[in-house]
Amino acid sequence: MEREPASARLEAREPVLSKPSRKRFLIMALMFVTVVINYLDRSNLSIAAPELFRELDIDSVRAGFVFSAFGWTYALMQIPGGWLVDRVAPRVLYAAALILWSLATVMLGFAGSFVALVALRLVVGALEAPAYPINNRVVTTWFPTRERATAIGFYTSGQFVGLAFLTPVLAWLQARLGWHAVFVSTGLIGVAWGLAWFAIYREPRAFRGVNQAEIEVISKGGGLVDIGNASSRSPEKRTGSTWSDLALVLGRRKLWGVYIGQFAVNSTLWFFLTWFPTYLVKYRGLDFATSGFLASLPFLAAFVGVVSSGVLSDWLFRKGASQGLARKLPIIVGLLISASIVGANYASSIEGVIAFMTIAFFGNGFASITWSLVSGLAPARLLGLTGGVFNLIGNLAAVSTPIVIGYLVDGADFSRAITYIAAMALLGSLSYILLVGKVERMQA
Repeated sequence: MEREPASARLEAREPVLSKPSRKRFLIMALMFVTVVINYLDRSNLSIAAPELFRELDIDSVRAGFVFSAFGWTYALMQIPGGWLVDRVAPRVLYAAALILWSLATVMLGFAGSFVALVALRLVVGALEAPAYPINNRVVTTWFPTRERATAIGFYTSGQFVGLAFLTPVLAWLQARLGWHAVFVSTGLIGVAWGLAWFAIYREPRAFRGVNQAEIEVISKGGGLVDIGNASSRSPEKRTGSTWSDLALVLGRRKLWGVYIGQFAVNSTLWFFLTWFPTYLVKYRGLDFATSGFLASLPFLAAFVGVVSSGVLSDWLFRKGASQGLARKLPIIVGLLISASIVGANYASSIEGVIAFMTIAFFGNGFASITWSLVSGLAPARLLGLTGGVFNLIGNLAAVSTPIVIGYLVDGADFSRAITYIAAMALLGSLSYILLVGKVERMQA
């Protein structure tokens, strides 16, 4: 039997060898888990709040300040955090931030006063500040443009799916072991995951199992696969005028469109992350410990919203829609849907309240692919700084929303607070419609 020439055998194997690997989807999964933990540590206070505030005798105004404490330092540290993201590798920076904020979360389980609660939430906020700029840096490095909204939608869904499925678990844990266990358990999980991130994560060219074909899929599709290498080879680009860079990302109208829009998106989000359980328990008479699943329905809807939004956005882009239309349309529609939260003011039953909350939070999830616009607009060398400013302004809502609600609540009446959240959603939709023009990467 005549033997097949070696050259023919190599040619036959070449298509198999050149098939792109798919390790970027493992990175997507790693980011998803990280976001689940990130948001559990932001929102665990809301689950513990009814029992915790009752035990420590904290009224609604002081409760607003406790809820907002995270946002003060989280917003304040966004620009320094973005600066770090442009200089420190995601593998190191994310692991360090995760472990440190998780240890602070564990300590919350031992807080015994209003001052201690505020102080520790300030620490958690500061240490979580680099998280989403890192996410943006990682997704821009690992994913081509046509897949980026799906990736962002998938990992962003972690902020909702974790709360949807784990809120009943944490409510049960609190009922059995007390509010202290809520903070200790979520904090220890975060410490473990920080160690896992450091062990697993690498940049694309250094990640085990990534072949050259996948590198080409990412880079030819618009992914900045060598951004880390480029930064390390060109220190002069990293040490340019920080003030002029800041002036650039603060001086563009279209960027202000996404900044204001993010403030609006986060206003709804932070209502759900802070006051929502208290609203149900104290103002609507829901037994949270026994009705955790009912309270988790809005979070499930938000998860569906953000995943479907990312898939729809990338589908529109692949079908020939401009990047602006593909990214902005789901965000605008989602913000308009979020405004339906005002219907809860007119619902007479708890089922009606949950229905309006579920629809509104679905809209919030649908609008939550906003980072895809930062990824598409930001100058390549200023991804971290632009993301930091975006997150700074957007997360002023984490500061203002809990406090504003605390003051708007009047006795047993929560209606003015709900109306405020609806108004913010409408403001955000107008911002995207009127201020964000053509979506294309800016030069710096």
